[in-house]
Amino acid sequence: MKQLLCCALLLSGLSSAGQTVPAQKDSVKVQELSGVIVISRQASRNKNSNLLSTLDQYLSSHEQVDLIKRGAYAWELMLNGLSSERSVITIDGMRIYGACTDKMDPVSSYVETTNLSRADVKNGQSGNAHGTSIGGSLDLVRKKSGFGNNRFSTNIFSGFESNNRQRVLGTDLQYSRSRWYSDLDFTIRKAANYRDGKKQEISYSQFSKFNLSAAAGYKIDNHSQVEASVIYDDARDVGYPALPMDVSGAKAVIASLAYTKHHLSNTWQEWETKLYHNKVTHVMDDTKRPVVPIRMDMPGWSTTTGMYSRIEGALSRHQFKLTATAHHNRSLAEMTMYPNDPAEKDMFMLTWPDVHTWYAGIFAEDNFMFHRKWTLTGSAGAGYQQHVVKDESGIKSLQIFYPDMPSVKNRFLKNIGWSVQYQPGNWRFSLGSSYSERAPGVSEGYGFYLFNSFDRFDYIGNPGLKNEQSFSLNGTASYANDRISVKGQGNWFHIRNYILGVPAPGLIPMTIGAAGIKIYEQVPFATVYSASLNASYAIVSGLSINGKAIYRRGFTNEQLDLPMIQPFSYGGRLQFSRAAFFAEASIDGAVKQAKYSQLFGETAAPAYTIASLGGGYQFKWKENSIQVRVGVDNLFNHYYTTFADWNRVPRMGRNFFLNLIIGLTEPLHTVQ
Repeated sequence: MKQLLCCALLLSGLSSAGQTVPAQKDSVKVQELSGVIVISRQASRNKNSNLLSTLDQYLSSHEQVDLIKRGAYAWELMLNGLSSERSVITIDGMRIYGACTDKMDPVSSYVETTNLSRADVKNGQSGNAHGTSIGGSLDLVRKKSGFGNNRFSTNIFSGFESNNRQRVLGTDLQYSRSRWYSDLDFTIRKAANYRDGKKQEISYSQFSKFNLSAAAGYKIDNHSQVEASVIYDDARDVGYPALPMDVSGAKAVIASLAYTKHHLSNTWQEWETKLYHNKVTHVMDDTKRPVVPIRMDMPGWSTTTGMYSRIEGALSRHQFKLTATAHHNRSLAEMTMYPNDPAEKDMFMLTWPDVHTWYAGIFAEDNFMFHRKWTLTGSAGAGYQQHVVKDESGIKSLQIFYPDMPSVKNRFLKNIGWSVQYQPGNWRFSLGSSYSERAPGVSEGYGFYLFNSFDRFDYIGNPGLKNEQSFSLNGTASYANDRISVKGQGNWFHIRNYILGVPAPGLIPMTIGAAGIKIYEQVPFATVYSASLNASYAIVSGLSINGKAIYRRGFTNEQLDLPMIQPFSYGGRLQFSRAAFFAEASIDGAVKQAKYSQLFGETAAPAYTIASLGGGYQFKWKENSIQVRVGVDNLFNHYYTTFADWNRVPRMGRNFFLNLIIGLTEPLHTVQ
């Protein structure tokens, strides 16, 4: 009854303010993004109480984002209820492939909230600029000081969380002049096992990581500049309580060099070209587990080299953008099994058989304001993708199941979409549809005996899979004035040749205790739809109430429920700010999961509602500041688990947090 009452209150006019883009009264430029997740501590729209929380917690606040949780670190990101293979996740536009066959190293795990500005969310086919997707795209945009500020500034920050004794320590430095700038940021996190709402310790939920981000820019002249950047991320001793193995090390090196030119002509306004390279190394092992049927090591490697070139322009009532992108990725993963009996031989196999992915694509967008209140947006793209399996033993292993399997597979991928926006005064309406294709991922096409601990099946890839084809519809209605903002949106995806694992009764599993083998196959189609309502209301100056309500549904052509689909969920927030003081009270919850995939091994997640409190104060002198944030999550120490918790491992119980951020700024004298 408590949950239903909360839902009714939220639907009457609450929202997640600060995480979506409200309608603009007099906007001329079309807002292409489905949403912006503000992460920068300096942004006024960042109302997160725990400024030093993990990136996962920031991303989970957005209504289009779901995060699958296998531990306390590195949650797998989903957009619009579609699995990570169906979306494109980038860092500053750079493609990065994970090196873990169990998806324990999402792209988002290699950056930190301390070096990010925002996350840009695009919906469905409109997110195809950097690769083909059907669910959408999310670009993690790093902060940079830019040119011309003539100052040096630094932030020293420290945080502590009581439940898992997480310590956060780091600093960032920005040096900016008229012709060049440099940014440096490093963050250290270390956490022990957390405790759930019953005060039970969740074993193997510890983690530690070090993240370093550096960037430098040089202005060649008034209209051109070059920028270089690097990210080094090193996570160690990462536990995964929902899985049979942990991670002894996950390391990424991400580097780029970009050239940007402004004001090329009256028509062409900006041209950016970026070259990038990244290498990810991920090592799974079970050395910290006391009793296992057989010891295993599972290292994986992923190396990607790529580029993109994007040009933007405007002519008459048109605003257009053209993006060309290309990259090469090498994915290799292996498994070595060490029998407990020393007399038995070790066993070795490739789980990703040295798969090389070549991709080249082009994507064009045009916004045509054909009337003062009407805008038509069109986009289209095409991509060529080639998979090459280069390890001979890996090819022979897969040929046990597919005797005629070729080592090379070529694919041509297409996408096209349109939307129309109508903006009368404070209202804004949009309606659109699109078609998009995506190729199978490395695991879906070439994975070899990948154990899934949720349904306890070994999975085998299928190199003969066709491209998935998605037809989608989307609509948005929003209203905004000085005191109230309301936004409702819906998405519908009809996906042909939908890829999922299907049991193969005649095959014997490799993993001890596995229930059987599933081979990736395709069903005629699957349908996924979602709807959300967001609203905020300024009660009086400095006091506002906001909230959200979300529902998703997914099923196959045979009405079989798809796994990991979010039930009706809600959240509400009461915020007060006055001068340098900030405080908030919030609730988040969901009703009982009525639709779930028994074929995938799911059980119904129970209903829950959790409450949190937070607040802070910022002391200022001249251009310097000291900011203190305190709060408590899961105030009543509720024991709960959600639809996105792998194997229903419970979430963290009551957790107190403390942030201390010292900001120092020193103006620089201009050299004459």
